[in-house]
Amino acid sequence: MAEPVALPASALRTYCDPACFTFDTTESLDDPSGGHAGDLGQARAVEAIRFGLAMGHSGYHVFVLGEPGSGKHATTFRLLRERAATEPVPPDLCYLHNFDEALKPRLLALPAGRGATLRSHMQTFIRELGPALGAALDSEAHSERVEALQNAHKAREDGALRELGEACGAESISLLQTPEGFVFAPTREGEVMSPEAFEALPEEERKAIEARVTAWSEKLEDLLNDFPGWRKAVRESIERAETEVLGPAVSHLLREVREAHADLPEVLSFLDAVHKDVLDSAIRGTMLDEMDEDATESEEAARHQRYQVKLLVDHSASQGAPVVFENNPGYGNLIGRIEHVVQQGNQVTHFNLIRAGALHRANGGYLVLDAERLLTQPYAWEGLKRCLRAGEIRIEPPAEAQGWSGALTLEPEAVPSALKVVLIGDRDIYYLLMDNDPEFADLFKVAADFDDDLPRTPDNECEYARLMALLVRSAKLLPVDRSGVARLVEEGARLAEDAGRLSLNTRALSDLMREADHQARLKGLAATGRAEVEAALEARARRCNRYPSRVRESILDGTTLISTDGERAGQINGLVVVELAGERFGHPVRITATVRMGEGDVVDIERETELGGAIHSKGVLILSAFLAARYARHQPMSLSASLVFEQSYAPVEGDSASLAELCALLSALTQIPIQQRFAITGSVNQFGEVQVIGGVNEKIEGFYDLCMARGLDGSHGVVIPAASVRHLMLREDVVQAAAQGLFHIHAVKTVDEAMSVLTGVEAGEPDAKGVIPKGTLNHKVAAVLAEMTAARHAHADADGAVGSRQHRRRHSV
Repeated sequence: MAEPVALPASALRTYCDPACFTFDTTESLDDPSGGHAGDLGQARAVEAIRFGLAMGHSGYHVFVLGEPGSGKHATTFRLLRERAATEPVPPDLCYLHNFDEALKPRLLALPAGRGATLRSHMQTFIRELGPALGAALDSEAHSERVEALQNAHKAREDGALRELGEACGAESISLLQTPEGFVFAPTREGEVMSPEAFEALPEEERKAIEARVTAWSEKLEDLLNDFPGWRKAVRESIERAETEVLGPAVSHLLREVREAHADLPEVLSFLDAVHKDVLDSAIRGTMLDEMDEDATESEEAARHQRYQVKLLVDHSASQGAPVVFENNPGYGNLIGRIEHVVQQGNQVTHFNLIRAGALHRANGGYLVLDAERLLTQPYAWEGLKRCLRAGEIRIEPPAEAQGWSGALTLEPEAVPSALKVVLIGDRDIYYLLMDNDPEFADLFKVAADFDDDLPRTPDNECEYARLMALLVRSAKLLPVDRSGVARLVEEGARLAEDAGRLSLNTRALSDLMREADHQARLKGLAATGRAEVEAALEARARRCNRYPSRVRESILDGTTLISTDGERAGQINGLVVVELAGERFGHPVRITATVRMGEGDVVDIERETELGGAIHSKGVLILSAFLAARYARHQPMSLSASLVFEQSYAPVEGDSASLAELCALLSALTQIPIQQRFAITGSVNQFGEVQVIGGVNEKIEGFYDLCMARGLDGSHGVVIPAASVRHLMLREDVVQAAAQGLFHIHAVKTVDEAMSVLTGVEAGEPDAKGVIPKGTLNHKVAAVLAEMTAARHAHADADGAVGSRQHRRRHSV
């Protein structure tokens, strides 16, 4: 058999030649096409965002989805601000006291900037109201007029009583005023008769006097019944007097406000209501009772708070439509809230305690929310949907919380909603909402999906260089020379896990550039080069090296059993990748298989112990199906096998070990040993074809680091799927070791090729008649399975014969 040929070193890493760039440093480079970092490779997502923003129909809100660090936030905000700058500024939003229903404040929308002006005018009005009313009511002319009205009224009452007294006196009846009221008493010779004298009178005379007293009492009663009407008339006269003196004073205070807002009928209507309420309150005496010469300005404003203007949203300093990002999208921060204050142990509120939410601030423009944060806030998602469905923003407790508190609250007039909502999240959240919330698809009809990478072509490498130049200028870093740019291009391909593509994770790229800039500044350089980028990567690897170092140490000291020399049947070095805190590490793990006669069961010990994930279990079932399809098409599978990850105490997921498990199983079945100098990764399908896997670079480097620590002798290597070769962007030291023949990477397409590399035994292909050459691996597998099948049949026949004899003996007894 010919020795398997390893991949050449040139296939292990696709370099970027600095000579392909025409610049010396990024300082001389223009911005990428479009002038923005986020546009590179994101034409589809940018088109979707622009389409969603341009659609004026309801339901065309936008969900921006993509991986973290893909620049979706920056691109979204840039597009929003560009569009918002060309749109009109929305009106100011105010709430006013409702003089008809105090618990239902009225909404007032004013042209941008006019709300603050109206609020300022009303604050001045409130500040001057008390002194103006006091001065008007204390004026000499008004005091004399009121005094005259009161004196005239008193004179009228006194005159009527005097006339009544004189008239009854002519009939010897005197009208007397006592603390208990008015009484009539008989007189003689001008003197009031005593009770004894009255009783001494003849009975007829007494009755006559009593009849006259009764008649005059009725007249007095009629007169006293007229007094309330007289007093009402005088009160009305005084009120007219007060209206006549206060009206001009209030009108004078409101004149400037009216002139400033003469073009706004709603404001004039509000000022009319204020004018009427001030006069009514002053005439009723309630406002006068509230006045206190020692009151502070804030106390005075609180007394007249119903005349204030609650400026909910102020656009006086805005230019274009608002673009609002709510970092904490709780229900109150989103919808708005009504606050309460405690007065004398009770919670009270008024329209000045209404607080705007992000929806109010973004109304007429754009609201940007983080989808994950929104969904974790109680009631916030439902509140947002309720607003978008109804087309209005209504400040109220969430429906689920209605009735939680008995505090008296307000019902502010709803604000008509005219905004575009942009949610930003990852793909999992988008598809979760699409599958589980029927309303989501109706409200967010536009999905802007950001790509994770772009093809690595010469033109795109140049655009990538311009992207780096833009990131350098944005972060105020040292310029990067062409060698540094070439190294960053290579790292972009590694981040994309594909030598033929470039990652669009600008966050990771920017972080690396900052760290390389730090290395360059430590050296006092004027530009960042390849060496500084390498130094930054090495420093990052050292910072994150605790876990892989501990794993490697446990292997080197024998705590974890991993062999890198010798050979053994049923044992193989698989490769796994661990991701911690955003960093990925690869290391080998021992996989073993045992085989015995049975009924075709392949026991996945990881699954049986609930340490194996669904995808891993699927991989084991696939290799079981492969065995049955290839070797037991015309006979039953007469083996039972067990597979396990040795010394693995954490969950195992993924099918990238299924090739290793199948090779271990074939080795255990044939007892052909596997050379332990190899490690292997790859998934396998039911036809024995090897499929691509992820993390190939980290897996190879993890095994290389172990072999390097034990000493490379030129025999060590890794077997990977041929489909994963295009993903190779290995570290420079691994590439150099391969170039020197100290480490080997073998690419295989089928399990037969993998077994040939691992065992050194030819797999063997059946000829036209289906005959497999003797001495090959597949011939050995078929022979062993045939022996197991024969043994199983013999065992079954023996059990059947024994059973028959026992049956006959039982019946012969």
